[in-house]
Amino acid sequence: MAPKGEATRPTPDRLRESLFSSIAPQLEGVPFADFYAGSGAVGIEALSRGASSVTFVEHDRLALEALRANLKSLGIEKRTNVIAKKVRAALSRPFPGIVFVDPPYEAEAEYLNCLQYFGENPPDLLLMQHDRRLVLPEKSGKLELKRQLKQADNWISFYFCAAGADGMP
Repeated sequence: MAPKGEATRPTPDRLRESLFSSIAPQLEGVPFADFYAGSGAVGIEALSRGASSVTFVEHDRLALEALRANLKSLGIEKRTNVIAKKVRAALSRPFPGIVFVDPPYEAEAEYLNCLQYFGENPPDLLLMQHDRRLVLPEKSGKLELKRQLKQADNWISFYFCAAGADGMP
């Protein structure tokens, strides 16, 4: 179930499939965070593919209703944590494992804010979904851009901690 309206933009199925195929070796037993979660499709997919737990961050009321309904209908609430806050307010602690960030494409400042925070508090892998026209920096703090998954106008940029970038999928 997805919220009605234009508040969310679901990750296309084909892109999601390609993403999870490429990160499968790193996902098993690892915590996952889904920022700007919307209906939770990406985080739910992470759980189904072996993530140990998922933290969802979302502030839109309709999206939260859809997200919670989806988690309940699948019976997976116990393996999840829903943070009902704006992303900026949720960035007060480290998020280990894999972090997926998918702000509204027009909210360019949100990408840069997240890159700055995670550059100083890097997860094992930071994934940022964005429009192909948005050029993200090659480096941000301790993070380095190592790969981009491209499908039409939707791209996912893979950032690794500079010290541990060898394990790129």
